[in-house]
Amino acid sequence: MDFVRAETRGPYAGAVTSMVGYRQSGVTQRLHRGLPSPYLTLVIALDTPVVVGEREDDAAPVAAYDMLGPLSTHPAYIDQPDTQEGVQLAVHPFASRWLFGAPASRLPGLALDLGDVLGPSAAALRRRVADTDDWSERFAAVREFLATRARTASGAAAVRPRPEVVEGWRWIVAHGGNGRVDDLAAHVALSPRQLRTVFVDELGLGPKVLGRLVRFDRAVGMVRDQVARPGEESLSDAAARAGYSDHAHLVHEFQAMAGTSPSGWLAEERRNIQAGGHGAETG
Repeated sequence: MDFVRAETRGPYAGAVTSMVGYRQSGVTQRLHRGLPSPYLTLVIALDTPVVVGEREDDAAPVAAYDMLGPLSTHPAYIDQPDTQEGVQLAVHPFASRWLFGAPASRLPGLALDLGDVLGPSAAALRRRVADTDDWSERFAAVREFLATRARTASGAAAVRPRPEVVEGWRWIVAHGGNGRVDDLAAHVALSPRQLRTVFVDELGLGPKVLGRLVRFDRAVGMVRDQVARPGEESLSDAAARAGYSDHAHLVHEFQAMAGTSPSGWLAEERRNIQAGGHGAETG
């Protein structure tokens, strides 16, 4: 089990908040839960397709070598092969226009074949990444792809998000997802209804739902850290620090967004966490 984390540097550091190379063999746990996040997920699989379902027993999952995970409040159920290798990115939704040609609100569903979004350039990127075994060269190929997409963006793809949405995102993250929508609306000089309209138009989510995702993402990081620093903080402590009313509230949110409890998720992901598969919080 091998995870290599790229440094998020350069002009697109804000667009890609995490880039991780992975190489695994002898995988025994067939099911992996892709947790909801305030970021889009891009996976470039080099050996076998990524298979994503909306349920554990999904009879019609999406399968693709190049997979895009839109914003969602539900987990993605990923069928893991015995051996897998590739690169996974966490992409800021404000980069969606120039990177994927449309705002995040126009990317439907739980998983999309990147080829259906970008056409032949998706497969071309995978070939570039697969041309070398060196992780630094693979990451460089991804960075070059990002630079090309940004440089050639035109028309609607080059339009920047509304400043109220940009500032609203910053405000929500600064408050850990716990701020009141009315306070945010006042902060950006919009009515709550206007605020929701501009958020949904750009992200496909209103500010309240985005706040929920940001808070859950922070909570996942705190729960994950219990593996790295056992005994330092209880689940009740993590719940309070993340902004949940109590331990039961955190468990309820995990059940709703992950389909399992915090303890159940840790049991599934402990080996990946110990191997470095889950990095620091991206928010």
